[in-house]
Amino acid sequence: MESIGMAMVGREAEQAELAAFVKAAAGQALILRGETGVGKSSLLAHAAAAAEQEGHAVIRTAGVEAESELPYAGLHQFLHPLLADVADLDDGSQSVFDAVFGRAEGIPPSVMALGIAVLSLLSQAAARRPLLLVLDDGQWFDDSSADICGFVGRRLAGSPVKLLVGVRTDIGSRFDTAALPELPVAALSEQDAESLLIQRFPTLGKQVRAMVLEQAQGNPLALLELPAHLGAATQGEPLLESLVGELGMPLPRRLQRLYGARIEALSQVMREELLMGALDGVGTGHGSRGAGTGSSIGIGGSTGASTGAGPGARYRMRDADEAVAAGLLEIEPATGDFAFRHPLVRSAVVQMATPNQRRAAHQALAQVHRENLERRATHLAAATVDPDEEVADILEAAAESATKRGGALAAVAWLTRAAELSEEHTGRSRRLADAAFVAGHAARLGQAHRLVQSGLGPGSADAPASVLASAYQALYQDGDVLSTHRQVASAIDRLRQSGPAESDEVLTRLVNLLLAISQYAGERTAWERTHGLLADLGDLITERSRLYGNTWSDVIRHGAGGAEVIEQAAAKLAGQEPWEVTRLAVAAYHLDLLSRFRPYLRGIVDRELETGAVASGMVMLHLIMLDQMAVGEWDGAQDTGRRVLDLAVEHGHELFANQSRAYLAQLAALRGQLGPARDLQAEVDAWARPRGLGFLTQLADSAGATAALSAGDYESAYLYAIGITPPGEFRPYAYQASRTLLDLVEAARHTGRAEQARQHALAARDSGLPEVSPRLALITHGALAMTAESEKEAAEMFALAEAHPDAARFPFELARIRLAHGIRVRHVEGRAAARQYLVPAAEAFERLGAAGWTERARAELRATGAVPRASMLNLASLTWQERRIADLAASGLTNKEIGKRMHLSPRTVSSHLYRIFPKLGITTRAALRDALSRTEGEEGLES
Repeated sequence: MESIGMAMVGREAEQAELAAFVKAAAGQALILRGETGVGKSSLLAHAAAAAEQEGHAVIRTAGVEAESELPYAGLHQFLHPLLADVADLDDGSQSVFDAVFGRAEGIPPSVMALGIAVLSLLSQAAARRPLLLVLDDGQWFDDSSADICGFVGRRLAGSPVKLLVGVRTDIGSRFDTAALPELPVAALSEQDAESLLIQRFPTLGKQVRAMVLEQAQGNPLALLELPAHLGAATQGEPLLESLVGELGMPLPRRLQRLYGARIEALSQVMREELLMGALDGVGTGHGSRGAGTGSSIGIGGSTGASTGAGPGARYRMRDADEAVAAGLLEIEPATGDFAFRHPLVRSAVVQMATPNQRRAAHQALAQVHRENLERRATHLAAATVDPDEEVADILEAAAESATKRGGALAAVAWLTRAAELSEEHTGRSRRLADAAFVAGHAARLGQAHRLVQSGLGPGSADAPASVLASAYQALYQDGDVLSTHRQVASAIDRLRQSGPAESDEVLTRLVNLLLAISQYAGERTAWERTHGLLADLGDLITERSRLYGNTWSDVIRHGAGGAEVIEQAAAKLAGQEPWEVTRLAVAAYHLDLLSRFRPYLRGIVDRELETGAVASGMVMLHLIMLDQMAVGEWDGAQDTGRRVLDLAVEHGHELFANQSRAYLAQLAALRGQLGPARDLQAEVDAWARPRGLGFLTQLADSAGATAALSAGDYESAYLYAIGITPPGEFRPYAYQASRTLLDLVEAARHTGRAEQARQHALAARDSGLPEVSPRLALITHGALAMTAESEKEAAEMFALAEAHPDAARFPFELARIRLAHGIRVRHVEGRAAARQYLVPAAEAFERLGAAGWTERARAELRATGAVPRASMLNLASLTWQERRIADLAASGLTNKEIGKRMHLSPRTVSSHLYRIFPKLGITTRAALRDALSRTEGEEGLES
């Protein structure tokens, strides 16, 4: 603050830039960055006042350090006035805000979905006049809120909304990487600093003035406060000694001491009132209150100092004129509310209070926020000293609420504090175990282990909670499935023999971990022991755990009936813990139903990676990548795979890192990128095979087979494929056995092993693969068509494959089946008959970027004498998703019906059609069917 109630000194350039910012016609964002006391708040206030003069509505708020780890706490403060003022918010946006702010259960939105809802809200709020959002102390905004502010700030062009943020340089925040324009706020020049000092303290002695200038180093707040601390300039030498005694103290700390002297002189009642405001995050002056005040748009803060305030309100200080007179508070012109003059005042108030005084204030604030579970928990956690089971229960409930909204890190802190306040040892141990469990899913494996040890003490290695923590660490950090399987299985067996001393939840956690270990082991012995334990436990096993045991192990032998359960669960994901969502989604992957889950996973993955269950977030990215690979979105899959690999390496999760490499190897193999595919495959195999990680070694072998097929090396492909399962059978508990059906059949046919190829295709049929999943149905019928002993059977099996309702969801497999069938038809029926199969196969491979298969299909097309025509090239320019949407639209389906089939919103379908029309040279939906018919007709012409 360069001045109070006077023109600012030395800020002409900054004021000019802010004036241009406010007057600009287009919406935009700007970050003011500078050190403590450099004048950011004054510049924000100047911009707010200028905006009001220009006719803008202004919303002001400030970050609160106490809530910096509560997901979306800052965003709630920012939007609370607008949500109260905008009456006609659409249902979609309203449900997004309800889910994010915990007002109702619903599907948690993605950063993009929430950002779009915020943009919609701002657009409606600014419909009558332009809107300026002002955020001070942005470094204290929680990460989730800061990310949304960054998303919104980058998309304000073309709107009447502007965003202005002040952040400190000495504290890192998500605004550091928000990619928003910045205005650095530097210290005043020596000349401007002296001008300010002379203007405000004209009678200050030269010697003291020189000392103040030297110590303030151009910091405006120091220039204004140091002389006031020293008193009248005529006091001379003692003041000089006072100042010299603080030479080694950092400037912010020195200023806090200055404010401390004023606070000490206040009455006890006034100090208590300031403490209530400081602990509840009341903002600083110039309109940057934490409550979020609205200028001229009919929005105010709470209505009472000590009464139950609304969920968006802060404590409102009252009868505080004494603190205003002492230069500690200011009065907001727009609302008449008291606000701290500077964040350092707020810090000084808290630091000067005794522990008992702080606890009493927190206790009172817990009552103020009794209707807000998480804020109440925050204050109760700080207010309570002695064990209190009621408070511990409240903290536990807050932790559960935070976990479901992406706040696993906050949940760990609350559960740890709840354990400290537990009245009984059993309650303390249980809550620490819960904290350790959440910490493990948040990729804090070391913290999880320490929490368990603090709850159980030495000599407790066999305790269930200790087994969970140590097994998680060994599995995910080092891929140890051998000893962890024995350890967890023994813990479960001890629980079974000793009776239900532990809670059902602990047993379920152990069982689910054992299932995960068995899945990664991927071999018969481990799974048979696991299934034996599940059978012994009987009714103690939950239905969900049984579902995981059946689908994760061997869908051919145990997956019957799982698809229906998964479909039902996919419709009820809202409000479930993130790790439960990922377990269900893994089961869906094994049943080829992952597309049902992807929209939900996309909606929550970013929040989990930011402040939530990071380990679960990495699993979500793996699952998103797998679905992208399945449906042909290979560029997106590449980006997702690299992202999760970086995260896994960063968090020391070697298991996930090598799993990511295995998926990237498979993707590179599909695309014909043989060098990267083989390098990644070798790296995964070298790490996984000595550890007995069958899940990963099967992936490595599958990538090897795919790369060999892409290169036309069918003998190597065959050897890789039979390393997963012999021809004519599907090795028990080898989950890649069924997935590599086409690889083995195709490699066997091209290496003169027709009998083995036929034997394997018949085994797929006889094992009931078509009944297990849509993808397995497609490739089983395709394998039977490839190996058919008569042309009639080949045509029938191919027709079953191509006509499968979900065939288009697996474009790579469908293209392979069409290519193989087209080759067979060319040899039997001639070149013209083959083109109807070879053309769409070639198109699909080209769209996907499957280089090896594209060349093979083109060669087959050339053998038929076909030459690509212009219309065919137009069609080839469509992505797989665009082609599918075009086909469905041409069949007469509405955008809503198409969206339901492809798990897209009607608006997204409309956007795709908007891009499709110019590619096909049409302008209306009615012309779509004719365009596609002409294209197909031209493609089928004989040479």
